[in-house]
Amino acid sequence: MQTLDWIVLSITLLFIVLYGTWKTRGSKDVEQYIKGGNDTKWWTIGLSVMATQASAITFLSTPGQAFHSGMGFVQFYFGLPLAMVIICLVFIPIYHKLNVYTAYEYLESRFDLKTRTLAAILFLIQRGLAAGITIFAPAIILSAVLGWDLVFLNIIIGVLVIIYTVSGGTKAVSVTQKQQMAIIFSGMFIAFYLILQYLPDGITFGKALEIAGASNKMKVLDFSWDLNNRYTVWTGFLGGTFLMLSYFGTDQSQVQRYLSGKSVRESQLGLIFNGLLKVPMQFFILLVGVMVFVFYQFNASPLNFNPKAKEAVISSQYVDQYKVLEDRHRAIEAERKTLILSGITEENTPKLQALNEEDLKIKEEAKVIIKESNDKVETNDKDYVFIHFILNNLPKGLIGLLLAVILSAAMSSTASELNALASTTAIDLYKRNVKEEKSDQHYVNMSKWFTLGWGILAILVACVANLFDNLIQLVNIIGSIFYGNVLGIFLLAFFFKFVRSNAVFIGAIITQLIIIIVWYLDWLPYLWLNALGCGLVIAIAIILQGINGDDFERADLNVDEIGE
Repeated sequence: MQTLDWIVLSITLLFIVLYGTWKTRGSKDVEQYIKGGNDTKWWTIGLSVMATQASAITFLSTPGQAFHSGMGFVQFYFGLPLAMVIICLVFIPIYHKLNVYTAYEYLESRFDLKTRTLAAILFLIQRGLAAGITIFAPAIILSAVLGWDLVFLNIIIGVLVIIYTVSGGTKAVSVTQKQQMAIIFSGMFIAFYLILQYLPDGITFGKALEIAGASNKMKVLDFSWDLNNRYTVWTGFLGGTFLMLSYFGTDQSQVQRYLSGKSVRESQLGLIFNGLLKVPMQFFILLVGVMVFVFYQFNASPLNFNPKAKEAVISSQYVDQYKVLEDRHRAIEAERKTLILSGITEENTPKLQALNEEDLKIKEEAKVIIKESNDKVETNDKDYVFIHFILNNLPKGLIGLLLAVILSAAMSSTASELNALASTTAIDLYKRNVKEEKSDQHYVNMSKWFTLGWGILAILVACVANLFDNLIQLVNIIGSIFYGNVLGIFLLAFFFKFVRSNAVFIGAIITQLIIIIVWYLDWLPYLWLNALGCGLVIAIAIILQGINGDDFERADLNVDEIGE
């Protein structure tokens, strides 16, 4: 990185922190601190919802996912528009009618305190882990590529977020996310434009798509029912819808974004805006990754994009074996480039695919050597592809801007998570169990302390985390283990009025244990865990209510049927 890149990066990040702190200084009551004063416009809600979900993992992992596997990952988001409509029609009116601070308050009015507490704790567990990964994702990659200390990076990202989130609460998160999304969109469009400019003369965007298609990178839709295939139309519409319903409808990090809306209509418009824009945005980010793939059809690429991998091999006894693989990799690159420049024809396409398969086998052999050299080095390089392209090909200044994109995304998502974790802890656990009356300022102060506490915990999680198969998948896997169960609890509350709290509480505990077992034994792709968890808790609760209906009825005589 050059001096100009450091200047661009530093100014961008400092502006976000200082602007968020200044704009939202002086939050004196719980309404303003947790719900942002209930004056947020729909476009701010939409961008805030989008920024909460679009963490640094999105902009690091998604292009790498497309580079390796093509456009099929976009199917994961197919259920999102449908989920937005359901949430607008069912969830938002109920939340606004009850004037709740958190989604879990409703569960006490419908069931009881223990059910509310259980749902809140499930949220705190999965979102607390996810917050650490959100910090860890850019830190581990920037650490490997730039040589920065990993722990130092974790602390810097976490502290920057804590400063303005503690200061301004929900409003600070919302107002900074608008600026962060502007930086993110600008950076990604500039990167996309430059990739196309770097392609050889005569390789237009249309021809680039043709090259990607011949390499099996442009297959968007998969209608197969193969459970070993994670991303199909069916997992997107069925599993994806349940995941999105759970995430946007019951996860406080998202619910808090639209609870700050000026009215029901503003909240609904914000979510519809997100639903309309999110799938095209993910499609575009994946397309950036595909164009990076096309770029490397004409330019040399490393055998493994993680720079630590080659460092480990060079200092080991396997260096000669690795160099042989590098020579084979370079020979395939040269042959592939010649073949592509001669034109994508029916005769050339099978040859191109055969070269890609051979190159993939070489990369797998290289991973084995890397593991033999140092089993602590991450061989999966999907998350390093885009950052490698940025650092080795973009001009001065733009490298700083793209790094600001990655760190801004990390900050925006982490800020939402810390804000929601603190709100849930303060309202659902602390305030609900404090017997004596306390002032609004007391709860604002406690929310700030909880934000600080969760921020420190997230940094600690980031410091002990390990890179997974793909970071964007890891966050979704963690969510899928818990989300289906929580969604089922809410659906029981909304639509099954005869089911009482004890049946729901016991059903939720049994369901969570089953889902953890199913995930651990890898019986189903993770997206299906959302539908399974939701269906299980509903079925078990209904059965328990039927078997022990009279006992549960006596135990729940005082249930307030708000929301009917």
